[in-house]
Amino acid sequence: MRDDPLIQLIIVIAPLSLLAIGGASAIYAPLQQQTVDVYHWVSAREYLELFAIARVTPGPGSMLTTLIGWKVAGFLGALAATLALYVPCSMLCYGAAQTWRRYRGTKWHSAVENGLRPIGAGLMIAGGVMILRIEHSGWPGWVVAFAVLGVMTWRPAIHPMLLLAIGGALFVAVRAVS
Repeated sequence: MRDDPLIQLIIVIAPLSLLAIGGASAIYAPLQQQTVDVYHWVSAREYLELFAIARVTPGPGSMLTTLIGWKVAGFLGALAATLALYVPCSMLCYGAAQTWRRYRGTKWHSAVENGLRPIGAGLMIAGGVMILRIEHSGWPGWVVAFAVLGVMTWRPAIHPMLLLAIGGALFVAVRAVS
């Protein structure tokens, strides 16, 4: 029964659901490690391609898990992966919201909120670094990534499509010169 791909998808994705503090980008690094390095469901390149598809399609970035589920076990795999991602965290959020509302304003409430912020940020940064490592875009990729980080921190109202177009043009120019 443990060899069943649907069960394996649930075993891998359900615990990651509980780590998605700050959104789906927090689980990209551990999801990549499990799906590429541990289970070999997809290659590093396929993971990156599925990541790109999930990012450009309408809907949440967590569609990556649905695409991996589809690759592993078709429609039922996509359904199992999606439910494994959303059901555990939804149940946890519901329980936490009930507790949160009851204890709002207490010292521990504020301490937990303040402690989770850097953890969520760190998980998102780890996901970004993992994507940069897989892509093997070299120093131009790292420079563009940190430039976008700086611009978005400095001027958060700038539309991301503008930065995407500028980054794409820079890569075309770098590749043309190389």
